[in-house]
Amino acid sequence: MKIALMDSGIGLLAAAAAVRRARPDADLVLSSDPDGLPWGPRDTDDITQRALQCARAAAAYRPDALIVACNTASVHALPALRAELEPALPVIGTVPAVKPAAAAAVRTGGRVAIWATPATTGSPYQRRLIEEFGNGADITGVPCHGLADAIESGDEDLITAAVEAAAERTPDGVETVVLGCTHYELVGNRIRESLRGDRTAGPALQGSAAAVCAQALRRAGAQPDPGAAATGGLTVLHSGRVATLPEAALVYAEGRLLAGAGAEAGAEAAAVRG
Repeated sequence: MKIALMDSGIGLLAAAAAVRRARPDADLVLSSDPDGLPWGPRDTDDITQRALQCARAAAAYRPDALIVACNTASVHALPALRAELEPALPVIGTVPAVKPAAAAAVRTGGRVAIWATPATTGSPYQRRLIEEFGNGADITGVPCHGLADAIESGDEDLITAAVEAAAERTPDGVETVVLGCTHYELVGNRIRESLRGDRTAGPALQGSAAAVCAQALRRAGAQPDPGAAATGGLTVLHSGRVATLPEAALVYAEGRLLAGAGAEAGAEAAAVRG
């Protein structure tokens, strides 16, 4: 089995690591676009063309499913990707987990924050998600200026500053944070700690990696098998060129897991999802 993932940069690492944990025997194709990142400031036509290029590069390796591990590409390019690639290649988009977060908030009366890029926060797309799935929950959008870029760089000081700035914009007492950018899942523990305050633990985090992994396996006609032999290969494409994982990827447990750094990295990556 072979699963492909695409994103402008290393935001695909969280979903790729989820697939690696669920099926250690699956081959992975990681198609990113360092020549064109970031995609967020681009217009819809430009994002769509760059996303199609990434998808075509991955599709050439004949995967069984393609995960669009990017919120921006899912918002702007998913219809075009599906129109070109399906039904031969199932395409799985990434949507912020507003629905499960809101459902939990309604049960408990807790508050929800959606951490997302400034372009996504307050956008018609995010408003529609809240209107359709918010179910009356107390939901606040938090623009995370520079956080995705900081994570992409792997610079610890930039990441810390961006996380702290977003935490300051987050209302007190938030019990659940929806991670509205795939990059943010790579620093989940830092986000939780930044919002812990006087509590024993920080808020629950709602990411998308586990859900898109499950959907990709289902669409590929496969079941999770974490105990399978760790025989899965890794192909990395940078704007269509065969490459290796960027150095910044190894800053994160998910990147080290994909690079084959061993069981310790796998356990650390899994803990970030917890």
